[in-house]
Amino acid sequence: MGSLGQVIRRWLDERFGLESLLQFAKKKTVPVHRHSVWYYLGGMTLFLFVIQVLTGILLLLYYRPSPNEAFESVQYIMTHVKFGWLIRSVHSWAGNLMILTAFLHMFSVYFMRAYRKPRELTWISGMLLLFLALGFGFSGYLLPWNTLAYFATKVGTEMAGQVPLIGKWLLVFLRGGEEVTGATLTRFFGFHVAVLPGLTTILLALHLVLVQKFGMSVPESVERQWTATGGQRREMPFFPNFALRDLMGWYIALGVLGALAALMPWELGVKADPFASAPAGIRPEWYFLFAFETLKFIPAKIWFIDGEVLGVLAFGIAGLLWLLIPFLDRKPGERWRVFFLGLGVFVVVFIAVTTLPTLIASLVK
Repeated sequence: MGSLGQVIRRWLDERFGLESLLQFAKKKTVPVHRHSVWYYLGGMTLFLFVIQVLTGILLLLYYRPSPNEAFESVQYIMTHVKFGWLIRSVHSWAGNLMILTAFLHMFSVYFMRAYRKPRELTWISGMLLLFLALGFGFSGYLLPWNTLAYFATKVGTEMAGQVPLIGKWLLVFLRGGEEVTGATLTRFFGFHVAVLPGLTTILLALHLVLVQKFGMSVPESVERQWTATGGQRREMPFFPNFALRDLMGWYIALGVLGALAALMPWELGVKADPFASAPAGIRPEWYFLFAFETLKFIPAKIWFIDGEVLGVLAFGIAGLLWLLIPFLDRKPGERWRVFFLGLGVFVVVFIAVTTLPTLIASLVK
């Protein structure tokens, strides 16, 4: 048996260079300092994405993307398929937790300034992955074809329609027409299960390659401390030391995910009726709430420009600047640092203020 294992390993090594990969894993190290805990957020996000893929494949076996069958197919999954309610709940909660850990990972990278040279492309690829994760959330929200998802999608696509110059084209592109119809559902299904996964796979591979090439960044304060102590760096081997700790982070994420899915199952709601009026209190998911609520505070007209158009344009510019942080924030003490810090605090505060009351109410209920 041992000789058979050696033959298989040798056969695989000749074709895929497994030995070189093992040697790389043994030589790779990870910095150890008081901020090392933030390194595990990236692994948690990746783990939750894998959960999304696996549960999504299981849901695809029963889901039918048409306005006449979408709601009924999800209802069938939840009531007739064995553990179907749990699989759907895990899929929905994993999507929310993935976006949460991605946001936390982004802010940890920002505050540690891990986007500094030569890791500019690592930051950009990570930000693009976050945008794709938001796209997953937006496109997947409509698929159950319930009332809340239908009207929230209508509001979200109307916001996209306010983008200057290309707004009208963007709205028709997203909806597949002038209104949210079965064509919108089919289009969002295609985005959710084909277009976005393909783009994510390519970007994720690039991001992981860049992380492996440049390694984990060390905060400037830690670098100064190491320099002051004679340049003695504290490191641990990636395998098995860091890998096992990363695995423990996955266990924590799995425990939280399992508890949420079992104790707070994701509800289906009522089937969407395009001819009905929108119910009161329609809101997008929590990760879009800061934009949705901010637009309410902008006046209808600012000079000759529609306030909503100006707000959407401001969000777009802010997102672009955030993407270009590595090229704008190059020296300590620059004014860009204050701007980006204020932008980050604004997003966090608005998400907290708009989400916590709803979360507390649901827990009390």
